[in-house]
Amino acid sequence: MLRKQLIAALALVTFSGAVLAGEKEDAMKCVADAVAAVNKDKTAAVAEMNNPKGRFVKGEIYVFAYDLSGTILAQPFNPKLLGKNMLDVPDATGKMYRKEMIDGVKANGSVTVEYRYKNPVDGKMEDKVSFCTKAADLAICAGYYK
Repeated sequence: MLRKQLIAALALVTFSGAVLAGEKEDAMKCVADAVAAVNKDKTAAVAEMNNPKGRFVKGEIYVFAYDLSGTILAQPFNPKLLGKNMLDVPDATGKMYRKEMIDGVKANGSVTVEYRYKNPVDGKMEDKVSFCTKAADLAICAGYYK
């Protein structure tokens, strides 16, 4: 009986969008999985990244992607942004984080960037850390809220 209660409690915490320990690792794994998918079939991978109930969404951790000019190609929670170049749009503090992401993947193949962004689970503006990796001609990113 105790085991069933523990399993039920863990499922409730997991499916309610609460993030357990390991957010950093989860975000990094999401990026690695998305990069592998892009390398296999870019069109299908981008479509899946745009699916808010798809395999690249884990509660408040989700994959998003830019082309290397800063145009958003994948963002599962804000489809209004798709196709828009956001390179010169800052976060709430004025930080040009997208430029930092694009420049970082162009120069090094990957980058970690901290900025402020709206959490899709609770709707609050929060500090976020995102990991971005270059795949094909894209910056594939996922992050966690601090």
